[in-house]
Amino acid sequence: MGNTISVNMIQDILIPFILVGLAELGDKTQLAVLVLSTKTREYARLLAGVMLAFILTDGLAILLGNVIANRIPMDYVRIGAGVMFILFGVITLVNKDEEDEEGTYELKSPFMSGFGLILVSEMGDKTQLASALFATQYNPVMVFIGVILALFLLSSMAVYIGKMLMEKINKNTISRAAGVLFIVIGISFFL
Repeated sequence: MGNTISVNMIQDILIPFILVGLAELGDKTQLAVLVLSTKTREYARLLAGVMLAFILTDGLAILLGNVIANRIPMDYVRIGAGVMFILFGVITLVNKDEEDEEGTYELKSPFMSGFGLILVSEMGDKTQLASALFATQYNPVMVFIGVILALFLLSSMAVYIGKMLMEKINKNTISRAAGVLFIVIGISFFL
């Protein structure tokens, strides 16, 4: 009986970990984390904000299952997320000129930037809905562990890649690319 419990626990963690990890790989939220990481040197704060947003959105999905999809009009969530990404892009492009003179490219609050952007963009996302569905089939606590581990791993990789880009690519190029990428991601919410 002990082996059955541990096999079930591993399955309940591993299946969401693998599937959510694959679904989130290269997703707009991971691109957003990568771009944000090029705008700060406070990587731990950024990652903490991103992970808190994932914990809240996916944790809520796991707790409430499909209720979220039936209660929150996803069109409103998508519009809000799109507007937020476009605003981040415009602010990044506008602030780039001011930052050139000051020589700084730091986000004012990496924690809040990561938290806010991911919180809005993850609501109604395929990984949030997948988390809710996994929780109806597997142990919800184990699903939560698997999902959060996958998101932590991918977000950490995105932050690391962003850090490497900052060290190797001209800051003006990164700033312009970041602004444009945020706007493109924002527009994708309306398509």
